[in-house]
Amino acid sequence: MTVKEAQPQAPVGRLDRYFKISERESTVGREIRGGLATFFTMGYIVVLNPLIIGTVADKDGQFLGDLTEPGASIPLVAAATALVAGLLTLAMGLFGRYPFAMAAGLGLNAVVAFSLAGVMSWEDAMGIVVLEGLVITVLVLTGFRVAVFRAIPASLKSAIAVGIGLFLALIGFVDAGFVRRIPGALGEASVPLQLGGTGSLTGWPTLVFVFGLLLTTVLVARKVKGAILIGILSTTVVAIIVEALAKVGPYNKGPGPDGRPVINPDGWQLNVPAVPDKVVGKPDLGLVGDFSLFGSFERVGITAALLFIFTIMLADFFDTMGTVVGVGAEGKLLDKEGNLPGIRNVLLVDSVGAAAGGAGSVSSNTTYVESAAGVAEGARTGLASVVTGLLFLVAMFFAPLVTIVPFEAATPALVVVGFLMVTQIRHIDMDDYDVAIPAFLTIVLMPFAYSITVGIGAGFISYVAIKAARRRFAEIHPLMWLIAVLFVLYFALEPVKSVLGVS
Repeated sequence: MTVKEAQPQAPVGRLDRYFKISERESTVGREIRGGLATFFTMGYIVVLNPLIIGTVADKDGQFLGDLTEPGASIPLVAAATALVAGLLTLAMGLFGRYPFAMAAGLGLNAVVAFSLAGVMSWEDAMGIVVLEGLVITVLVLTGFRVAVFRAIPASLKSAIAVGIGLFLALIGFVDAGFVRRIPGALGEASVPLQLGGTGSLTGWPTLVFVFGLLLTTVLVARKVKGAILIGILSTTVVAIIVEALAKVGPYNKGPGPDGRPVINPDGWQLNVPAVPDKVVGKPDLGLVGDFSLFGSFERVGITAALLFIFTIMLADFFDTMGTVVGVGAEGKLLDKEGNLPGIRNVLLVDSVGAAAGGAGSVSSNTTYVESAAGVAEGARTGLASVVTGLLFLVAMFFAPLVTIVPFEAATPALVVVGFLMVTQIRHIDMDDYDVAIPAFLTIVLMPFAYSITVGIGAGFISYVAIKAARRRFAEIHPLMWLIAVLFVLYFALEPVKSVLGVS
């Protein structure tokens, strides 16, 4: 045995082998940068999730944690959100071994807050989420979820990535206030969108966003290492300085004398950038385990409960698939057929995450499309997710620091990542209308309907319909038929509920 053979393998070697860092042409430094970028891009969920599910009363007039005062449960939801996101993202990194981070799913939490909690207690609603997660876990263990993933044509997978890119860019522009809804006869929810609040750009926060977007795009174009992370941090520093000098204040200044919110149209979105007075706080994890597994069946009946489980499951199922495809494609992690090697482990962790989110009373946790920010920084392995997961756990104690970053500083990263994902459109054969039309519907309906699931559903249904109309049945995978039928049921859910007499 030579001296070289007798030498023990260095720890970095074991780390490299486990996460396949060199095999995926990455480095430890890139993975750390990627993990940091992902955290700072999606860390807003620790603040935003409590504002969505922590401020809505259930059917009994109770807020999460059986509290009766509006906003009283926000600190509990924030702590639990960070805890569950941290543990699941660590699991994704260590077991899934890909740079995908997890947290409470936006859109899914709105369904839980405004659909489920409105007809049952919060404990019952979270029990629905747990059941949905358990069902999806069984589908992964039986191989059904992976089989569905592999049945999807490569062009539709590319279209999913492009659609998510546009969706991300829209989220970035809207959350920063660069693009806003037009108020009118239909209220603040009316469409179409416009530039700024009045058709023009006003206010210091918008200027900070523009600065951040230009800075990040220049850094990315010049291929500067850590471009997105540098953009987020630099823009945050600028935002803190601007707020200290201009005293802009928040967009929503709280309730006025009449109880309606007082809006400062030129204020900061989500967070007011400022160095917090309190840096460390002890997290209250009282919400963990506060759910009723079968309470919903007694509260709304078996049929309604099953329909709720089906609705959340379908949305969860395909949102994750779209995210994995989009982020995986951006990181060149897919094989020649457009599949992610070892996807079973990724989907298993994601499925368990849905149940864990319900058990933690923070709504279903899912793989985050913002993981693309880390991939754009060069992350290719689960080590990046380990970094992100640890930061989420730290965020439980340093919540004030997490809330420093306003949307105007974080969202330029989403816009830039959106561009990077849209480049996948080059893989779609636009001369073949059989796939080009479904791809188009997939791409445009994600941002237009503000839903990844709607875009995927429209693409799948139209793909099967066009192939069938042209009698090209052999080109339709049997599972594509099943998925298309399920999506038809998904879109027709409200009529079905009406026929069944379910409110």
